[in-house]
Amino acid sequence: MMPERSDIPPGYRMTELGPLPEEWRVVRLGEVATIASGGSAPQGNRYFGGPYPFVRVQHLDVDNDMVRRWDLITDKAVKRYKLKLFPKGTIVFPKSGAAIRLEKRAMLPVDAYLVSHLCAVLPDESRVLGLFAFYALRNVRFAETKAEGYPTLRLSEIKETKIPLPPLPEQRAIAYVLRTVQESKEATERVITVLRELKKSLMRHLFTYGPVPVDAIERVELQETEIGPLPAHWRVVRLEEVFDIQQGKALSRKKDKGLRPRPFLRTANVFWGRLDLSNLDQMDFSEEEEKKYALRPGDLLVCEGGDVGRTAIWEGQLKDVYYQNHLHRLRAKSQDVEPRFVMYWMQTAMTLLGLYLGTSNKTTIPNLSRSRLASFAIPLPPLPEQQEIARMLQAVDARIEAEEKKKAALEALFKTLLHHLMTAKIRLPEEFVKGFSKEDLEP
Repeated sequence: MMPERSDIPPGYRMTELGPLPEEWRVVRLGEVATIASGGSAPQGNRYFGGPYPFVRVQHLDVDNDMVRRWDLITDKAVKRYKLKLFPKGTIVFPKSGAAIRLEKRAMLPVDAYLVSHLCAVLPDESRVLGLFAFYALRNVRFAETKAEGYPTLRLSEIKETKIPLPPLPEQRAIAYVLRTVQESKEATERVITVLRELKKSLMRHLFTYGPVPVDAIERVELQETEIGPLPAHWRVVRLEEVFDIQQGKALSRKKDKGLRPRPFLRTANVFWGRLDLSNLDQMDFSEEEEKKYALRPGDLLVCEGGDVGRTAIWEGQLKDVYYQNHLHRLRAKSQDVEPRFVMYWMQTAMTLLGLYLGTSNKTTIPNLSRSRLASFAIPLPPLPEQQEIARMLQAVDARIEAEEKKKAALEALFKTLLHHLMTAKIRLPEEFVKGFSKEDLEP
């Protein structure tokens, strides 16, 4: 529904894209940019291994503004397939296939050749700033008008796509703000990647030498065990020796009269080292079943299927929560066992060391039976070392979680700013706009 004139803010006018500032224009993309598509993908190994970048649809990442990957093709491939070279700064996105629905947009960081499934947008920089055009296109949803199946975007309809066009100084300021937020998000992603690699190295170190500094490992006496080298004073035990193991209730949609449904965990709620409680299903439990399947703080939950062996700890986040039969509940039999230590050992053993499941094909074990889980060998150092190892790894996890929350906040901020700046619901201060030049947006 189009707003009435009284709903239009002062200094704005009604356009095809809604109320916009009077000095803004609405233009067809084809008016301010050249629209083209790539060429046929070279076939055969003889065309690859050369110096020229060739970008395919799969080389576009949803989270990255720049294309980060490509194939390398030879001069013969360029000539044989009559490929056109697109300059650095070209905007690319899928124009055919299911990838359209992902609404990927990216810019070329180098001159490159493109596959025919990609659309190329070359902005006329005298009329529209390339980075502004890129963000304007990120605010367009082509897939919304496409039916199910194999969608396609015709170049003619891409050319007719309408985008807002502020004066160049305001384009620069808007692009600068959006790029700054995006770069902050990408920097946060790099921190997360580094922290995850740090955690992997730390797990290997801690479960080989114990909680000792790197410069002290030569003084650690090791023993060879069935699960690899361990400090000589550590024991190796079976899970059933130190944990009570209990599978949950089989999933049932049956409603028992007189019973009230209770929330329960399933494998979809369990990840490596954490639980997602945002979506809990419910099932009827009898009074006897409630006693049997009630979770207590410190219980470990291990996935029977799916990503076999995923292990997380229940910390009593909610009251009266239970679990289904595709989860094993591990409850320590004594206070000499730190559940978090075992949780981190399961993650290390299955994701890094390849124990239990093998390193080549995890699908060789479709599920994790109780008897198999009970026989798993685990290291068992003295309790203080268990606690220190768990503390160190938990500290890294806490830092990763904080960075992931920061990334999520930046993503939400970017989406909000993108919409509000492109629709002029938010306008940047005039003095801020005047402070930018073309050089401010150069990489």
